[in-house]
Amino acid sequence: MRINSSAGESGSERTCIVTGVKDDPAAMLRFALAGDGSVVPDIRRNLPGRGVWTRLSFEAVRRAAAKGAFARAFRAKAEAPLSLAETVDALLERDALQSLSIANKAGLAVSGAFKVDAAITAGGVAALIQASDGAADGASKREQALRVKLGPAAGTIARINVFSSSQLGLALGKANVIHAALKSGAASSAFLARAERLRRYRASEADAATRTQSGGAPADSAATLGRPDELADRPSD
Repeated sequence: MRINSSAGESGSERTCIVTGVKDDPAAMLRFALAGDGSVVPDIRRNLPGRGVWTRLSFEAVRRAAAKGAFARAFRAKAEAPLSLAETVDALLERDALQSLSIANKAGLAVSGAFKVDAAITAGGVAALIQASDGAADGASKREQALRVKLGPAAGTIARINVFSSSQLGLALGKANVIHAALKSGAASSAFLARAERLRRYRASEADAATRTQSGGAPADSAATLGRPDELADRPSD
């Protein structure tokens, strides 16, 4: 499929250079071309010049790099390392953690089991955060407290468990963090949007592996991902 950069950025939708799927720019990944011909992930979609797009998908980026899709889309020399999908993952992860740090500096984050429990009791919690390497029973206690407080509405609260305790500690200014919570606010909303992008990007990798093992749909086909508040488990590297 040959999609030039001009066509890829026209109109209100963008076209994935791997699958041909069209979607809103906010739901996709943009890549720019550096002067030396290297492909540069543009996760904030603000680099100058023309760009090309893929689905928000580890598998789509992997296939684009492996099959020379960037050079065809840019119609120019475009060098994309086979590790590009992992690079994008690291950038999305760092972007989310930086956003969490901003929410913390804005006074919207609390950490530690007792403080999280107190925040749940007080109300106004926008998200529960559990370290990916934390014990399951601790997460269950926070879940139970949230259900007691909110009843069925507890299902509307975001759950995030894609970061390790050391990553959360660095973002929140603590040695290690197993349990944390976010209060409602603009900075919290910004973090949740970035965490959701990371979840969706990683979920596509897990979906592709599952379909391959079960003999299902090919790995580069469009997948329907979960609700934004269902952030999938995946230990950080």
